[in-house]
Amino acid sequence: MSKQPSSYLSSKLEGRLKADKSGNSIYAIEPIKRGELIAVFGGVVYEWEDFIHLSEREKNVVHPSGRQTFLVPRPIGEGDYVNHSCNPNAGLSGQIGLVAMRDIKIGEEVCFDYAMSDTMDYDAFDCLCGASTCRGKVSGKDWMRPELQKRYAGHFAPHVQRKIDAMKAEQRAFEKAMRLAKSQKFVSVSNAG
Repeated sequence: MSKQPSSYLSSKLEGRLKADKSGNSIYAIEPIKRGELIAVFGGVVYEWEDFIHLSEREKNVVHPSGRQTFLVPRPIGEGDYVNHSCNPNAGLSGQIGLVAMRDIKIGEEVCFDYAMSDTMDYDAFDCLCGASTCRGKVSGKDWMRPELQKRYAGHFAPHVQRKIDAMKAEQRAFEKAMRLAKSQKFVSVSNAG
């Protein structure tokens, strides 16, 4: 197996241990402009039945790629240490690209909100990101939150965006059916009088 990491990390970033030694992270060593490519995730795709048997370290750097498929880096590299934040400076571009959602300064940690890619609760956790918008708990259902759908529009993984689109279509169909039922009830009452 190659020692070359399967994920790409911009040369304007470096992976290193967080100051509080709570784990690895990615930091800007040069300014990054909004829209600039930060990382591209790579690896081997695992289905749920095999994924659940991976080590905790591997599960911590996985990138969900579908309903029950997961992109696992082989080998793990600096580009795989992008942490979660409820106030991210990066977001997804397509399935595996990560771009800056705003300008990022030197020394700033690069993070994205896992709601952009995760739809399963296999790794729900208490969030300690410290952002003023911190949800306190991160789960595989966060993508359903209307405020996150609005805030991260254009930065969801395609499989998550499809779920959002289907949920919105179902909601519109329900509202249409309710309006139709209400108007038919009104017509029936009017005709009865």
